[in-house]
Amino acid sequence: MNDMGAWALLFPGQASQFVGMGRDLCATYPEARELYAEAEDILQMPLRRLCFEGPEQELLQTQVTQPAVFVHSMAVWRVLASTGLEPVALAGHSLGEYSALVAAGVVDFEAGLRLVQRRAQFMEEAAAERPGAMVAVIGLDEAAVVELCRRAQDGGGIAVLANINAPGQSVVSGDASTVERVRTLALTSGAKRAIPLAVSGAFHSPLMDPAAQRLRELLLGVELRPARVPVVANVSAEPTSDPEAIRRNLSEQITSPVRWVEVVQTLVRLGVTRALEAGPGRVLQGLVRRIDPALSVRGTGTAEELASALAAVACG
Repeated sequence: MNDMGAWALLFPGQASQFVGMGRDLCATYPEARELYAEAEDILQMPLRRLCFEGPEQELLQTQVTQPAVFVHSMAVWRVLASTGLEPVALAGHSLGEYSALVAAGVVDFEAGLRLVQRRAQFMEEAAAERPGAMVAVIGLDEAAVVELCRRAQDGGGIAVLANINAPGQSVVSGDASTVERVRTLALTSGAKRAIPLAVSGAFHSPLMDPAAQRLRELLLGVELRPARVPVVANVSAEPTSDPEAIRRNLSEQITSPVRWVEVVQTLVRLGVTRALEAGPGRVLQGLVRRIDPALSVRGTGTAEELASALAAVACG
């Protein structure tokens, strides 16, 4: 196989799901069919029906969404891995970091899926206990959004930067009334748009502290192996292979911002020139193109896209 030294794999997170996801992959690739059957045995959940047919309202529930996106990404990974693809680095957006860690050999598929299942449970329960909201702010830089959060919190409440997704595109998370103040301030401060997100909680904010604590305790009992390929962490935006650093990163990730702009910049520093979004949707492709247009990125979310990506990989 040709030298894959310039490739990275990127794994999407929650919000990349769609009804019908994975159906054509299972119809085309035996590796995908086997993985979905294995996942259903582990989860004791009709994952194929929920992914292939919906209803959308069920697929949007955090405890369904996170395993669904993870399994889709892992199905794509199994097909890619069967070709001998050897990326130089891996990264995942929030939930996608778990996919990256499985691809790096830190945990196997079953352990990764069980972690994702419990993470989703912890986050959903924390959201029920401490309700919150998230809003995407388009057209203001990171410093301006941080200042809006500071102003919105003057009267008490919580609003923090949750995702730095691309230049001029950030997400704020916190309690509903404070996040609404940020949205109003953003629209009067020059933002192009401020869009409330359809999420069940204030992810990547202090309101997720209960979930972070439970995940930290769970991770203490999970064996993590050194990563075969460096994984660029959301929390630090630095590549790591060390199991203890990975354990800390995963514990902190639920309440810390996803530093996606810096993650992509780190990948470029590592010599990455081409990337595959290994999973459903096209969210990361759009973000990467805004962060660094010179970094070539393509999707693998459908059987057609995956076949095209495999041809590109084969050509080196």
